[in-house]
Order: sequence, then structure tokens, then C-alpha cells
Amino acid sequence: MYHQQVIGLVKGTSHYKVADSGDSAIASSTEKQAMSVTASLPAVRPLRSARWVPRARVVKSVRSSLTISPAPILTKLQRDCATPLPVLRHVADAMAADMRAGLEVDAGSDLKMILSYVDALPTGNEKGLFYALDLGGTNFRVLRVQLGGKDERVIATEFEQVSIPPELMSGTSEELFDFIATGLTQFAQKETGKFHLPQGRTRELGFTFSFPVKQTSIDSGILMNWTKGFSVSGTAGKDVVACLNEAMKRQGLNMRVSALVNDTVGTLAGARYWDDDVMVAVILGTGTNACYVECVNAIPKLHKPNSTTGGKTIVNTEWGAFSNGLPLTEFDQEMDAQSKNPGEQIFEKTISGMYLGEIVRRVLVRMAEDARLFGDSVPEKLLMPFSLRTPDICAMQQDSSKDFEVVGSILYNVAGVNSNLSTRKTIIDVCDTIAKRGGRLAGAGIVGILQKMEEDSQGIVFGKRTVVAMDGGLYEHYPQYRMYLQDAVTELLGDEISKNIIIEHSKDGSGIGAALLAATNSMYEH
Repeated sequence: MYHQQVIGLVKGTSHYKVADSGDSAIASSTEKQAMSVTASLPAVRPLRSARWVPRARVVKSVRSSLTISPAPILTKLQRDCATPLPVLRHVADAMAADMRAGLEVDAGSDLKMILSYVDALPTGNEKGLFYALDLGGTNFRVLRVQLGGKDERVIATEFEQVSIPPELMSGTSEELFDFIATGLTQFAQKETGKFHLPQGRTRELGFTFSFPVKQTSIDSGILMNWTKGFSVSGTAGKDVVACLNEAMKRQGLNMRVSALVNDTVGTLAGARYWDDDVMVAVILGTGTNACYVECVNAIPKLHKPNSTTGGKTIVNTEWGAFSNGLPLTEFDQEMDAQSKNPGEQIFEKTISGMYLGEIVRRVLVRMAEDARLFGDSVPEKLLMPFSLRTPDICAMQQDSSKDFEVVGSILYNVAGVNSNLSTRKTIIDVCDTIAKRGGRLAGAGIVGILQKMEEDSQGIVFGKRTVVAMDGGLYEHYPQYRMYLQDAVTELLGDEISKNIIIEHSKDGSGIGAALLAATNSMYEH
């Protein structure tokens, strides 16, 4: 019996924290922003052009004329979120088509299809001490690894995690990077005997920067725009590597960035170090993204192919911006309209950990207003955006106690209300509906990437063992979501082909991967 509460979601390469279900208080998340399916096809409403105006609603007491039961609201939600096979096929096909369009020309589709300039993947021969910095959520991680070559591989690793103060997420570029460089400096000062930097050498760093960047080389990239709740001023249009290098110089730290990578690219490199069959990497955590190994001759916008690995490179899809044919609800539309980036990152807002809990919260507010879900009033605490987090809905779905006591405890802590058994069952159904849609759409997105690769390779992908490396707290700690994702992949590919597609968790792969890419691109010989 599962008697735990998942109480904290952090960025893709981090973890949920777990507490005993007897705890009356659920720790606040480090992420501040964070069923039956009918046969009929849901209405397809791309959000790209939509600017839905949310209905005015400042409510603390329910209306006098009401639907007594929340069942009709739940039924409509399930209908609007339904992902039968035709919807999944449409999403997979559209993902593959958008990938091709994005490879043709910049701004050719919603998918940016960013070239990573990673033309050489780790081989296992790398030796020495290398660092990694992982920035992509409300925390950043610093890591060091001592590599011993083919015989010893990874000799030792150490890492630390630092929370980013909320005010820095909307502060200035210099403030944010100075804070990060200070953390790096303090970490570097703690090198122990297990880690050895040869005399006269500069420390080398792999910088995992999980925001849209237009890379110009393996160690430089221009920030296109912030996502995931960041709105730091003075960084867009600048080289983020230069920003970090300058901050490290101000701190007196003898370290340089030798590889700039996205977290998905780092995950792919880290997984590929141990398994040559890894071809795709997906992050499903606070945010989401995917990358894959591509042939350079399949990238028309790469006018001068320059590869050292037999014509292969890694392409960062930035698939969070995908929006074609997704089954969306009025709750999605309202959340998007009130977000910091309306009309953008629609796939991310539908499938990632930052948003699933918020969608559920909006549904519960509607049920409270229109169907007396919590009695004669709408809980004031529930009206606060992002007060219900994805770890909360995950924990509620794991509740196997007789009276769903975990659900009751979370509702009391989040909304300040006592709830009966019927209410708790309804809420679990809402959670399942949103998680099911998210997981199945993520699975369809993965199939879209594999489909595009298969069409170009003529049987090489589906005809052999192909590994998709997964990382992120949402995927790792939400079993129902993980199951729905796998189910969608199997439904789309069929039993025989899906046996060759291995979806494998690569825990904390992006950090090690970034350090490995720093080693691969080192200015020193191994």
C-alpha cells in the first residue's frame, strides 16, 4: 500500500521529495509556478492564434442556481481531454511535419529545431576533472566528475543544488549570473582528494542551459526568450556563455565554459555514454523538451554541413512550443491567457509538471462554483493560481487508503477544507483525466520524432533496438503518467514495433552528460 505524499517538484533532473502520509503539513514546493474516454473526437483548437478572455470570476460563495452534481462538468472535461487513437495519430503526424518544416528554415514551424553543434558524442576515452552547471528551473545544480577513460569510466562524482531566490527570476541578468557564479565558486573550493586538476589547467565546464537558445558554436549561444516563469531583463539577445564567463571572472573563478548544451542534449549524451542505441532524449519535469540524433544531410537550413561523426548531429526540437491539433479545454485556454507567455509553449502547458496541477485547480474551482463541490463556498485558498501543484495531484492518485485520507489531507492543506468521500473520488477522477491526457500526448510526441527518423532512415529506427532516454521528476515519480505515455506509444506503433522501442529512465543524465561534453570538447588532450 502506498502511504506517501510526493511533496516537491523541481526541475527536470531533480526529484520529488517524499514524506510519510501521516504528516499533517505538506512542504511548500520549490516550484512556485509550477477515466473513461468517449469515442467521439474532441474539438481541435490550436491555441496559437487564440487569445481567450477569461470570464470574470472573483468568487467566495457559490451561486444560488446550481448544478447539484459535479458529474456533468467531469464528463465534459473527459470528453474534451480525450485522446483516442485518431487524435494521437494526428499529433504524431503533425509533430513529424513540424520537425521537417523547422529543419527547412528558421521559423519554419512552431518547432525551432535548434542545431546543438554537438557533432562528437562521448566515447568513453575521456579522462580528467570536469564540471557541469545545470540551470533550467527554480534551482541550479553544480556537479564535478572525475573521468578515468575506457577502463575506469566515471571514477567519482559530487553535486550540490542551490535554490534561486524568486526575485532573481525576474531581476537583472548580472544579478542572476553573479548569484550562479558565487555558487560555482563555493563548490569549486570544496574539491577533495578524489578529484584532481593538473597544475596549470583551467577548470572546464559543461553548461546545461534549458531555455531556447540559438547556438552559434559548441560554446556560445544567444538567448531567444525565457520560459518556465523566468523573466530576467537584459539577457535576451545576448550570449549566455559570455554572461556566465564574465560573472565567473568577476568572482575570480578560474573556470571556462567549453560546452553549452540543452538539458535534453545533456541527457542524450549522458545516456549514450553507456548505451550506443540511445537516439532520442526527452525531459518531462517542470518543463519539457526533446532532442534526437539527426543526419546532417536531412537539415536543409544547415548550408555547410561540418560533422566529425559520420554526418550526425543532435537537434534540439524545443517541442514545448508545439500546438497542432491538441485537445484543449476552456481551462487550458484561460490558463494560457493569464500566463506570462499567452499563445506560446502550448504543448508544455498541456503535458509538463509546471501546469498539470494548475489545470486541475481551475477545474476544481469551477466545480466548487457551479456544483457545490466543497459546500456553500469556494475555498479562498483554492482561488490562488498554482496553489495546487503537480506533486499534489500525483500524491492524490497514489492514495490507496480506504477513505482516501491522503486526498483529504492535501485538500485541507492546500484549500483549507474538509472533504467527504464522494468529493475525494471526484477529485481523483479530475487528476486522472489531466494526467492521462498529458501522458498520452507526450507519448504521441515521442512517436512523432521516431516516425520522422524512420521515414529518413528507411527501417533503421523501427527495425532495431532504439532507446529513448527519459529524465525529469514528472516522468520518474508519476506512475500513472508514465503508464499512459507507454500505452500511447504501444497503441501507435503496434505490439511488434513497440518491442524495439525502449523508453528508459536516465536519472540525472543531463548533468553527467554536460560534463562529458565538456570533456569531449576540451582544449586539452586526454
